[in-house]
Amino acid sequence: MMGISFELMVLAAASLWGFLQLVAAAQAANAQHGLKWAASPRDVEMPSLAPIPGRINRNFRNYMETFPFFAAAVLTSQAAGVHNELTHWGAIAYIGGRIAYTALYISGIPLIRSLFWNIAAFGALAVLAAPFVSR
Repeated sequence: MMGISFELMVLAAASLWGFLQLVAAAQAANAQHGLKWAASPRDVEMPSLAPIPGRINRNFRNYMETFPFFAAAVLTSQAAGVHNELTHWGAIAYIGGRIAYTALYISGIPLIRSLFWNIAAFGALAVLAAPFVSR
């Protein structure tokens, strides 16, 4: 029996992190607009969110733009049987960068949050590159 790789464990953690952000975004919108709105078919355009719920929602949307690339990178490395420093540290950079980005984005801290977005992006790229640069 083969255990789960470190990279797949980080992918599972990143999936959980995404799910938690989805729940946070939904709950923030529900708290602002009420249960009647939450239970409605939402046929009319959603009213604008207040600053904090809006940040929570935009952060989640941003996460969903990067997560599929990270997932593909991990699965590609897994399929190739590549588990090395690039995949290990790249996975850590992705999840760590995204968690820091979330905290900074919701807090409204500009500029430095972009540094953490880049750390996460380069982490995903490192994982993706690993099968192509490893022997």
